[in-house]
Parts: sequence; C-alpha cells; structure tokens
Amino acid sequence: MSESGHSQPGLYERRRRWNRDKELGHQSLSGPGRDRDYVPWDRDRDRRDPADEPVGSVMQKTPIILAKPPAERSKGAPPPTPAPAPAAAPAIEKPIVLMKSWEEGKGPSGATETSAQPPATVAKVEKEGQRPTQPVYQIQNRGMGSTAPSGVMDPVVGQAKLLAPEKMKHSIKLVDDQMNWCDSAIEYLLDQTDVLVVGVLGLQGTGKSMVMSLLSANQPEEDHRTFVFRTQSQEIKERGGNQTSGIDFFITQERIIFLDTQPILSPSILDHLINNDRKLPPEYNLPHTYVEMQSLQIAAFLFTVCHVVIVVQDWFTDLSLYRFLQTAEMVKPSTPSPSHESSSSSGSDEGTEYYPHIVFLQNKAKRENFCPRNLKQMHLVVDKIMMHSHLKYKGTLSMLDCNIFPGLPPSYLDSEVNLFLLPFMDTDADDTLPRTAPGSGPLFSLLPGYKGHPSFQFLVAKLRSQIMSMSRPQLSHTILTEKNWFHYAARIWDGVKKSSALSEYSRLLA
Repeated sequence: MSESGHSQPGLYERRRRWNRDKELGHQSLSGPGRDRDYVPWDRDRDRRDPADEPVGSVMQKTPIILAKPPAERSKGAPPPTPAPAPAAAPAIEKPIVLMKSWEEGKGPSGATETSAQPPATVAKVEKEGQRPTQPVYQIQNRGMGSTAPSGVMDPVVGQAKLLAPEKMKHSIKLVDDQMNWCDSAIEYLLDQTDVLVVGVLGLQGTGKSMVMSLLSANQPEEDHRTFVFRTQSQEIKERGGNQTSGIDFFITQERIIFLDTQPILSPSILDHLINNDRKLPPEYNLPHTYVEMQSLQIAAFLFTVCHVVIVVQDWFTDLSLYRFLQTAEMVKPSTPSPSHESSSSSGSDEGTEYYPHIVFLQNKAKRENFCPRNLKQMHLVVDKIMMHSHLKYKGTLSMLDCNIFPGLPPSYLDSEVNLFLLPFMDTDADDTLPRTAPGSGPLFSLLPGYKGHPSFQFLVAKLRSQIMSMSRPQLSHTILTEKNWFHYAARIWDGVKKSSALSEYSRLLA
C-alpha cells in the first residue's frame, strides 16, 4: 500500500476514528455527547462507499421500537418492558367492562359490542358482568322454559299464567259411598292460601244439598236438576231414599270449597245395608252401629278440616242431633290450634285445639218462627244446650244485622247464637193467590200478601254474605294452600277411620 501513495497508518487512523464515532453514537441516546461537533468525520462518512458501512450502525433504530404508539403495540408482540402495561390496561378495559355489564341486560346490543373486543377482554368482561345481571336472569326465567330467549317470555306460558282457574260445573266425589278417599278433586285446586272451607251436616231430607247449591253457584229460580249438588228427585222422596252418599266436593271461582255430606243417622242407608245383605267391616257387628260410626266419622272429619260447618234442620228441635254433635266433638282428632286468642288468659296454647264455626240453619221455617218472641226462645234453647261445647256456635252470625227485624235493637237477643231461618223455597209462588179479601178497595189490591218474613231470595243472599265473610283461621300449625289442604284432609280422613277413640266408642255401643 505504500507504493500506491497510501500509508498503512492512514487505514489504521480511519478505523480508530470509526470506533470512536460508534462510542459517541451510543452516548447520544442518553444525552448530548462531548464530541458532537465532529464535522470532518461526517464528511468522510458521506464519501465512503455504502458497502463499507459497518453492520453495527443498525442499532440506531432501537429508540423507534421503544417509542411505538399503543395502537401498533396491540397488533404485534407483547411490550418488552412490563412496567407500562399495568398502567395502560385498566384505562382501556375498565370502561369496556362497565358498558358490557350495563348493556348485557338491555338486549342484543351488548352482544354486538362484545364481539368486537379481543378474546381476552371478552372473557374478563363476561366474568365481571355476570354478578349484576344474574338476579335479572333469575326473575326472567321464573315461569319460563329453560330454552327461552334472553329477556323474552314465551307468550303461551304467559297467557297460561293469566288464565282463570278451571270452573267446575258440577260436584265430584271426595269420599265415595264405600268411605274411600278420591283424588280427582286436586285437579281443581291451586297453590294459594286464601281459601274458605264450608261443610254441612243434617238429617235426611232437610235440604242440605239444596242449601249448599244456593250458597255456591245456583239461584232459587233455576231448575233443581241443574244444581251443582244433586237434590232428591220425586221418585227418591216417594221411596224414602237419600240422594247424597259419602262426601261431595265443589269449589267456586271465589276459591270457596263446599262439602256436601250424606245424611247422618240415615234410616235409608240402614235399610240399604239390611236388605242388600252388604258385608260389614269386621270391627262392626250390627248395621245400625256401622251407620252411626259412619256419621261420626264424617262429622269428626268436618270439625277438623272446615272453617264453617252448617247444621241444617227442618223443625225445631231434635235433641238427638245436639247429642250427636257433642259426641262428634268428643271423638274428633286432636289438632292443636295455631291461634293466640287465649294466650293472655292461659299463657300457653299447648292444650288448645282447633274448632270450627257452627251455624244452625232452620230450613223450611214457618211464619210463626219469625216472630221475635219465638226467635228469642229459639236462641235461648240452643245456647243452653251448647253451653258446654267448645264449638264456636255464637258471635259470628246474626239475623239482626240483616235488616230482617228493623224494629228490634241489637240488645234484644241476650244470648244470640249462630242461628238463621229460611222459609220454604216455594213460598214466593203464593203471590199469585188473591192478596186481599173480596170487597177491598183498589189500593189494597195492589199490595203484596203478608208472609211474615222477607222473600226467600233475600234471605239466601243475606246468609251467603255472612258465611263468606266469616274469619278463616289456620287449620294447622302452618298456612295451608288449596293443594296442601287436600293432602291434609286426606291424612285426617285416614286418621279418623283408624281412630282409637272411635273404635272404643264403637265397642261400647256393641
């Protein structure tokens, strides 16, 4: 190289300057260098061949990689330094999480925004947004199918929940003539607790089925063959038979259950047992004992599962009927009462039992029965007979509150009991007869005839309103729905048939 005019030290000097310039380039990243005004080296570098450029000069692009914007950083690899990542991530994800959890309960708009987010962000959004929207999903899924869309109720299911319960057109059997329990009545019951249970007891031919039909669904002017509880036909009356056997069930749209029963101490049932040679249960030896025990079982059952029990009689009065009621009260199943009426006097309700309201209905009453003097005597007699009974036979029904006797003060009946009078149903047809004597003036011929009592329709309406407004105490320790009452009544009926008290009473009768 010395022969061509270039010296060996010149090449060495060039390399030494290049190494020095490389060191100055690294110092310029952190601050201004000391030899920053080195101009000759820049001119020599411009004259240099690009092929001779050292490879180390590529390191000058490192500041550009560190200064990438956040938009480009999310497309590529994760950032080299983990320090700025936690500070930037909450600023981006936090508002998205709030919008996701809020829009998720509104409809499909939230789902569209979620699909545009990265997979990692979507997973975190769904995890955090699940808690505030979970109660909404529970309320919406109540009463809907599992495959129902989000927030949309099936119209068929919604319409079914708003429909009124099925209306009964006629009564069905709760207990058949063989004294066996029937389960068909549960199809008409609901899961609600506002229910009133009304039962009826009475001798044969007193009009129990007619009274229950008029209180439940029928009117007096309707045909008796259309009554929900079948009444005695003319043929059955002529041969002295009974129409109802066992216990019949009917529930109204007002959720009031009516229980019609076969006649107690019925001679027609006894005659049927004797003439048809029906086999008696092994625990009964005589037919009349079996008939009386059937009547006691029905009465004890009604005293346990009913809120109101109507005792119908067509003449005043039969002492054997009151003796029967006291016997049924004695052998009824023990059911502790949940009420706290006597807590102030006794301090504990452990010894108390549930007893229903008893209404004495005098059916087919005559005109003289509505006389205030006779009415007072009737109340006094019933009060004296039932004075030792635990049944609620007074204080819940009054004829003086029905405007039947407008001239009588409330204090006229000192010992008022739950007694109500109903006249003959066909007494309203007597209006077609001559209303006044012959020769009377034209004014009196327009007046109705004197009957001594209000019309039958008026008295039935008053009786219905008073019975339906009676209190509905709990029948057991827990509040029973209609379906729970059905299962409770089935258990009580099974317990009545196996009652040791009734078995002992039957043994004494034999």
